[in-house]
Amino acid sequence: MKNLATNFINDESGATAIEYGLIAGGIAIAILTAITQLATDIGDMFGRISAKANDAATD
Repeated sequence: MKNLATNFINDESGATAIEYGLIAGGIAIAILTAITQLATDIGDMFGRISAKANDAATD
């Protein structure tokens, strides 16, 4: 039983796949955060353009 527990603790098979999965998840979160911020900035930019166009049309 002790040998089985030692083998289980020392077994590192699959660890690399898990590490790559965690890295991919972190990158995905970073990309989603950047896209969300970019979408907000683009929306604000079009809002300013629309407001200036409306101001120019009413003058």
